[in-house]
Parts: sequence; C-alpha cells; structure tokens
Amino acid sequence: MNFSSFSLHPMLLKAITESAYDEPTDIQKQSIPLILANHDVMARAQTGTGKTAAFALPILQKIITLQPTLQKLRVLVLTPTRELAQQVYKSFSTYGQFTDVKIGIAYGGVSTKKQITELEAGIDILVATPGRLLDLLQSEHLTLDNIQTLVFDEADRMLDMGFKDEINRITQRIPQGKQTLLFSATFADEIYQMSKSILVDPKIVEIDDKNKVAEDVEQIVYGVDADRKRELTSYLIGSKNWKQVLVFTRTKQCADELAKEMTKDGVKSLAIHGDKSQGAREKALNEFKEGKVRALIATDVAARGIDIKGLSHVINYELPYNAEDYVHRIGRTARAGNSGVAVSLVSTGEEWLLKAIEELLDISLLQQWLPGYEPDLTKISKSDKKPMSKKNARNNALSTGSRSSKRGSHSRGKRR
Repeated sequence: MNFSSFSLHPMLLKAITESAYDEPTDIQKQSIPLILANHDVMARAQTGTGKTAAFALPILQKIITLQPTLQKLRVLVLTPTRELAQQVYKSFSTYGQFTDVKIGIAYGGVSTKKQITELEAGIDILVATPGRLLDLLQSEHLTLDNIQTLVFDEADRMLDMGFKDEINRITQRIPQGKQTLLFSATFADEIYQMSKSILVDPKIVEIDDKNKVAEDVEQIVYGVDADRKRELTSYLIGSKNWKQVLVFTRTKQCADELAKEMTKDGVKSLAIHGDKSQGAREKALNEFKEGKVRALIATDVAARGIDIKGLSHVINYELPYNAEDYVHRIGRTARAGNSGVAVSLVSTGEEWLLKAIEELLDISLLQQWLPGYEPDLTKISKSDKKPMSKKNARNNALSTGSRSSKRGSHSRGKRR
C-alpha cells in the first residue's frame, strides 16, 4: 500500500515523495480514510509512529479539494507545548508546501505581534497552544466561528498539564457539527471522559501496544546512591564519548541544577522546561541538535514534541512517577530503524518506581552495579520507610515539576 491509495492530491503526493516517505504507517493507514470520510476519530499511537501525518494529510486534502478558495480559519490544532506546536506546524508546512493552503502558529512566550499579523492576513489552519489561543480570542484577534475540524494532539499530556478548563472554554466557542480528532499516546480514564463531551460517535483507532517499547532499545538499569547520580551521569557520557544524550528529570529545579553541575564536570549541558523563555528553549534545542551541547536535560512535559533524528542515548536520571512516561522517554531513541540505549539510575527508595515500569511492560529490568559506583547498602532512604502512594507521587510531580501551583486558570505553568 502506498499514499496514492488514498487518492490524495498530486501536490500532496509530490511533497510526500520529496520527504522520502515510502509507504504509510499503520496509524496513517487506518486514520486517513476515516478522516477523509468526515468521521470523528479517537486514535492512540506512540510517538514516532507518524501520527501527525495521519491527520495533517487528510486535513490538507479536504481543504484543497472541497473549498480551495475560501480564505477562512477552518482547522484548529491544539497542542500542549510550544515545541510540539512547532513540530506540527513544520509537518503541515512540509506536506502543504506545493499548495496554496495557509498555515499559522500561535504559542506563548513570544510577542503576539507576528502571530496577529499572520492571522489578519488570513489562514486556513492554525496550530496553537491553549493559553495563547485564549489570549487571541479574548483580544478579539481571532474567531473560531468557521472551524470545521478540531484536532487535539497529545491529548493525554494536555490533561496532565491541567488544560481541562481551557479546553472547555475553547470548545464552547466552536460551532456544532465540526469534525473532532483526538490523538493521544495513552487512553487513560481522563481521555475517555474527555472524549464523551467533545466527540460524536467516534471511530476508535488503536495501533500499537501501549506498553510496548521499541525492540531496538537496549534498556540498562544501574543501582546508585542518589548523591552520586550526577557523577555517574557525567562519567557515562564522558567515558563512553556519547555525543548526544537526552537526560530526564522529574522537576524543573532538578533539571536546572543538573545542567549546571554537569557543565562543571566538563559535559556541556542545557536544561529545557516550562519555566524557560521560548527563546531559551529554542536556543537549547538548536544547540543540542547542532552538537554544540552534549546533554539536554528535560522534564517530561517539555520533552513532548522534541524529535531528534538519530538520537542514540536517553538517561532516566530520575524514574517518572507515571510508568507510561518511561515508554515515552525511551521512545525518543531508536527511531526510524535506528538502535538506541536507555539508561535508568535507581537509588534506594526508588525501587517501587522500577517495579511499576516492569509491571506495565511485563518484563524484568535487572539492576546492575557499575564498578566504582556501587550503592552504599548501609544507607537507608527515608522514602524507603514509607514511600508515597503512586497517585500522590504523580500528582506531586505534575504540580511541582511540570507546572506551577494553581493560581486560577492562567497560572504561569499553563502558559505554554
């Protein structure tokens, strides 16, 4: 099966060919016909499976063939982070490069001037984060009266970040009868609840096993004392001469401190998280892609949307409280047929986090001791005596590490 099987416009097929795509992925095979047939779609697929093209291509096709001359905002794509918005915008621009479809983007952290100018010039598709979209709606620089297709990308992360109220306010401004597409890496209970209020008789697409990790990812677990994790991280990167490593922490504060200390160790590092300005985030990501920075320290929220071609190493400096986030983290490597290595550092009191991951994946991840970094077994962590419940621990991480404490619907942590 190839992309021509979907009867796509020749200009879209030309863009696909120039992008060197040979055949559609499973998520594309199942989703594209359903979207072209105007069904609401609820789709689950892991990162790196081609899900952006699964909704971008049929949306572009419908605009080109159904109403090619109508210059109104007809498609809204919501994403949880700026980085993901940029990635989705780039995909739409790539696939639509030979067409007259106008695509815009709006996210926080930068001036609204350029975004407003783009909107006033007229666009067909807008990729936006919820906070900035509401700003534009409130200032009356934007109307959603003509929206025909609404897309939620990474819907699970959007809810994790506390955007439920924003989503409700946005959907209330969109006309009835629209087509709604919900794409998510997981189908948690919150996603099903959300789908009931925004989707009408949706077609369900589930491609891969949500607990599946790419076969080409080698998973290594090192037991190490908490106060030696940074030292071991720098040692692994330096001694093995790893050139490009994505390191995950649970909190923004830890990411900042780790980047600072690793740079002192001689491993040039930068942190990327929600409290960084848009300019700082783009600079860090670009320097990492260009090889000027060896380690990019990221929180789970900020990492959504980061797509580094050829990334070979991921380090879980801290295991996530949500076991499914582990799958997303290590899925940043071993893409497009490449192999990858995922290293996890586990200290006393964190074994329960590792156990949750093992139960989710239905595998056993044996802890190793690296010579010179063996854990001191005489140490007893306070958390080992009475570990926090999984639910409370996850909520704590999301509130302290991924967004600021709630101060109403427009808290700093939500403006992304």
